[in-house]
Amino acid sequence: MKPIKKTNPELQQLIQLLRKKSHEHQAPIWKDLAKRLGRSRKEWPSINVSRLEKHLSEGQVVVVPGKLLGSGELTKPFTVGAFKFSKKAREKIIKAGGTCVSIEELAEKNPKGSNIRIME
Repeated sequence: MKPIKKTNPELQQLIQLLRKKSHEHQAPIWKDLAKRLGRSRKEWPSINVSRLEKHLSEGQVVVVPGKLLGSGELTKPFTVGAFKFSKKAREKIIKAGGTCVSIEELAEKNPKGSNIRIME
């Protein structure tokens, strides 16, 4: 099978950064995330905030290798990193006391990738 070539320069930079962080800090989570973002966009997950509410406990840090959508209710605060957020998802996370960050920011703040969960 032919490898998928990404044309989005922002995504290319992010994948490169994640691979570099993985190598520098021996953090396999960033390599795994780079691999997931390198897949076809059709394979990227679209997750609703209700899924975060159901599967995570308060204060956890989660990364979504795709898009976070705003369907459902959110009552617990989380730190969420995603490639894209819908407007409603961003509003609900902030209203619940959580924070929305880019995957790049998450990798800079926590280069070892400890206590970060990937939601797919």
